[in-house]
Amino acid sequence: MNKSELIDAIAASADIPKAQASRALDAVITSVTDALKKDEQVALVGFGTFSVKDRAARSGRNPQTGETIDIPAAKIPSFKPGKALKDAVNG
Repeated sequence: MNKSELIDAIAASADIPKAQASRALDAVITSVTDALKKDEQVALVGFGTFSVKDRAARSGRNPQTGETIDIPAAKIPSFKPGKALKDAVNG
């Protein structure tokens, strides 16, 4: 499912126009992104938790040249599914 299909599903489920569903989805995405930028987590009970994790610096290898390179530390977004979501997926 892509973003436009998700907007269609939201509009149908909530019985609202697609434009309104699109604005609502954009607002959710922006809010989650802003919270993660502030190093906060977003917990949606039953669905899951969005958080930021630190990835340590490490050595890597350029596959074309075989040269060893240093990969810097980074912050990465993470999602941990909640129990209700896991149960729904697993039937």
